[in-house]
This record gives sequence, structure tokens and C-alpha cells, in this order.
Amino acid sequence: MTEHAQHGSADSPDRGHSAFAAPDFERSLLDFTEDYPSYLATSQLDRVRDADYGRLDRLGHVYLDYTGGGLYAESQIRKHLELLSDNVLGNPHSNNPTSLASTHLVNEAREAVLSFFRASPDEYDVVFTANASGALKLVGESYPFEPGCRYLLTYDNHNSVNGIREFAGARGARVTYLPVGDPELRLDCATVTAELKQVSGGRNLFAFPAQSNFSGVQHPLEWVSEAQELGWDVLLDCAAFVPTNRLDLSAVKPDFVPLSFYKMFGYPTGIGALIVRRDKLAKLHRPWFAGGTITLASVQGEGWYHLAPGHVGFEDGTVDYLGLPAIRIGLEHLESVGMDAIHERVVALTAWLLDALTSLEHTGGAPMVRVFGPTTSESRGGIIAFYLLDPNGIPYDVHLMEHLAGLERISLRTGCFCNPGDGEVAHNITRDDMAECFVDKAKPVTFSECHEIIRDTTGKMPNTMRVSLGLASNFADVYRFMAFAAGFRDIPASQITR
Repeated sequence: MTEHAQHGSADSPDRGHSAFAAPDFERSLLDFTEDYPSYLATSQLDRVRDADYGRLDRLGHVYLDYTGGGLYAESQIRKHLELLSDNVLGNPHSNNPTSLASTHLVNEAREAVLSFFRASPDEYDVVFTANASGALKLVGESYPFEPGCRYLLTYDNHNSVNGIREFAGARGARVTYLPVGDPELRLDCATVTAELKQVSGGRNLFAFPAQSNFSGVQHPLEWVSEAQELGWDVLLDCAAFVPTNRLDLSAVKPDFVPLSFYKMFGYPTGIGALIVRRDKLAKLHRPWFAGGTITLASVQGEGWYHLAPGHVGFEDGTVDYLGLPAIRIGLEHLESVGMDAIHERVVALTAWLLDALTSLEHTGGAPMVRVFGPTTSESRGGIIAFYLLDPNGIPYDVHLMEHLAGLERISLRTGCFCNPGDGEVAHNITRDDMAECFVDKAKPVTFSECHEIIRDTTGKMPNTMRVSLGLASNFADVYRFMAFAAGFRDIPASQITR
């Protein structure tokens, strides 16, 4: 059999659970809007989708990977093209007319970022980077770790946050992880507070995500001020949070905020930022200098250079001066759409999807889905990590599921999403299990090879599916995904092949 014969084609009469059969869409939509009336208040997003993201429906795509990358609006591209077409722009490291024009646009972009996040320019600065990972590397390489200092972070973190531990450990600082608990993958607040009280010296960094890129859990932002009052500097990873949630830096004031703009509005894909408190930026010490980062350097004396103050000293070489104007355009697009409307729509769609997934059953009553993380919408965002299960509780191969979804133009993601801490807890992978993948550091083990080792030695399936919602998501998207998932009802995993 082909995969369509086994799984059911889009037109098959036996395609999926009756609750998600195509004729019932209108009834399901009516029930959904009755249960989630706040969705109707976001109807302007339907007009935005038609005007700016019409290619989704025109090409038949269901995009469910907004945490992987946001989608750009067609109006963003037009406005950026018009700006480039109507100007002559040169390298900003000069005072000629084209350079000054570029400098003006770069400054506009920096001011737009501060304004969007309600960050006072007297208190915060913006360092443009290639992405959130670049912003995190800046903090890691420049933070003044030393013996007696601490780097405290959570299991639930992106690998770019985990990587800072290499800088901290190399300089003698103590690295401590705070575990998450199964099944909701949340941190215990009392444990966090107790660990924060174990502070020493004056150079201690606490890092956690505002929203998990694995489970969608939103951790308490109150930890920012709590940690600061106890003497910690706080790095709040906001890459997964800011695409669908308002971050108000006049109310919550972390010291370091890394983010990627493409996750917010899709274009451009090569610019991120470190939003940083000015007093903490002055606390960082770069291990090198580069073109553009200095006021003066000489080759005739070791150590003869002066690092430029503020963001200039951290933006290596020439910034993306042609791309940066698109940041202001993208932020203005989000403001025109309305962050509150985006948030409300994503909350409603996520709540419905969670309820639908956890209610999905095989004929005998066995659950078809296991969600990793919270199964309600309380203190969580529009990210759902899960397994699809066969009638015997065996997970379907996630890579095969991604392939089959792709045949129906449904884009979702599989893997551990660069968040090994959540993945290891979710799949009950122990330290001993993981140790098998690090026996010989001279022979690096790939992600796929590690999963094979763990599966073969323990029988565990350390891989995950993830869907995530965003600005252009609508009910038809989540309904089509549920029809896809329901199509595996009563089919043993062994019968699903390519």
C-alpha cells in the first residue's frame, strides 16, 4: 500500500474521526466561536490574512511552525522594496550623504525597537546581532564570570542559552541547572527562590525563557525582579515569547533580552537584537575588538585600542544597513495588526487544539495523543509538543508523521527543538541514558545517532512533534491539522510506512 492508502487521502470517506470530517467544518467553527467568543473580536486578523498572507490559502498551506520562523506580510516586502528603490544608501561608517542616510535609517530601527518594547532609551540600549543566538553569545563571551560567581539556568532553555555555561565554566564560575517537573514541564517556584537566595559575590547571572520553545510553558516574569533584588543579573530569553505576547520593558526590566526578528514578523531573516540595560552593557568585557567596535587602535602596541561605548562596541563590522530598515517596517506591521489581537487569537486556537488533541481516541478508548507540557491554556503560549499514539500506545515515528503531514502541505516540526532539558524530562531520558552518547568525545554522535542509541538500549523514543501558532493562524488551520491527526485512528504504527 502507499502511504495515502494506509493513511487515507483527503477525499477518502473513511478519512479521520467523524468530528473532523470535512462536512462538519462549519458546525465546528460555530461551536468554536461560541466556546471562545474572544476569537470573534480578532476578526481584523482574517482581513490581514487575506491581504498579506493570501498565499497560504492560494497554495493550500497549513503553517504550524511559527516558533521555527514567522511569516512575512506581503506589505512588508513592498514597503522595504520602495524604501530601497527611493534611496541611495552607503556604508554608515562615514559622513558622506549616502552614509548619513544609512545612519539615519539604522537609528530609526534602533528607536523603533525601544519604542515597540516600551523601553526607555535612558535605561536600555539595542545591540543588533545576526539572531538571538548571536545576542546570547555576546553575553556569554563578555559577561565577567570568575571563580566564586554563579551561572544559574533552567533545564527549560534553548541550546544557545545552555552554551553560555561553557564560558562560565571556563572562567571558574559555578554552573547550576534548575530542573523542570513532569508532566507539565514547569519549574517549582519554591526551588527557584531557594536557589536564587544562594548568591555569592557580585557577578551572578540567572537565565530563563519567558516562554518555552518546547512546551509553550510561560514562566513567571516576577522572577526577574525577585532575582535582581537578591543581587542577580537576569537574562530573559524572549525569542519564543515576543511573537505572540506583549513584552513591556517599562514594567518588567530584565538586564539582557535576546530575540530574533524573523520569529516575530518573518523578514528579514538575518537580524536579531540584544536589548540590554545600559549599566549592564557597561559591565560586559569583550574578549576581542573588530572593525566598527573601536574608537582607536594601533598595531604598534599590545593592547592599544579603545572600545567604543554603548552598542557601537558590540556590533562587529558593518551592520546590515540595508536590512535594518525592514525592522521598523515589521514592527509597525505588528503594531497595526495589534499584539493584543494576535495574543487573543493564539490563546483561543491553542485552547481548542489542546482540548481536541487530548479528547482524540481510538475506537477502543485508547488515547491518540500524548501532550508534553500543560494540557490547559493556563500560563502557556501557542506551542504544543506531543506524540501521536497508535491503538497500543506506541508512538508513530515522528519523522514519518512530518513526511505525511508535508504531503498534505501541513508544516510542523519534529526533534527536540534545541531544548534538550525539556526533551530529556519529557521522554524520561536519564543521565545514564545520555552518557551513552558521550562515551568518546573524539567521535561526535549526531542527534539521530543518539536517538538510535537510546532507543536500542532503553526502548525509549526520544523525539517529539511540535505545532506552534502565530499571527496568521486561523481556525481552518487547526481544523485541518486535527483532520490529519484523526486520520490515524485505529491504525497500528507498524502499518504506517512511506
